[in-house]
Amino acid sequence: MVRLGRLAADAGVGMLAGLAGTLAMTVSSTAEMRLRGRQASSAPADAAGKVLGVRPVDEAGARRFSRAVHYGYGTAWGAVRGALAGCGLPGPVATAVHLGLVWGSELVALPAIGVSPPVTTWRGREVVVDAWHHLVYAVATGAAHRTLARTR
Repeated sequence: MVRLGRLAADAGVGMLAGLAGTLAMTVSSTAEMRLRGRQASSAPADAAGKVLGVRPVDEAGARRFSRAVHYGYGTAWGAVRGALAGCGLPGPVATAVHLGLVWGSELVALPAIGVSPPVTTWRGREVVVDAWHHLVYAVATGAAHRTLARTR
């Protein structure tokens, strides 16, 4: 049985790992956007703004809000990765489950909220690119978790 204090500690380590994974995803997506000449997606910030009732007043505020949502979301999902490990899932399995939860929730929630079209309407290349960035996040979060968990 998992003790509550231990689960909280695992989630905390996971949040640090999630921050590292978010940094890795940021590097990956920034490089890809520059190579392809595309703008960053506003869908995650649009969804958070809709749910929280936040409406930035200018472009600079929108960028700050988008960054806060990006890092907050990735860091928070790291807690789930930590909890998966704390429940006894081996590293690669926890990383695969984490990837499925994070990416799956995006693919369901953003269209449900009305800020992104359903994945079934995306071009194949866009699905691959989105999957790649989420894979980078999950693998980097898992690697960071493994490193941080060793130091405990």
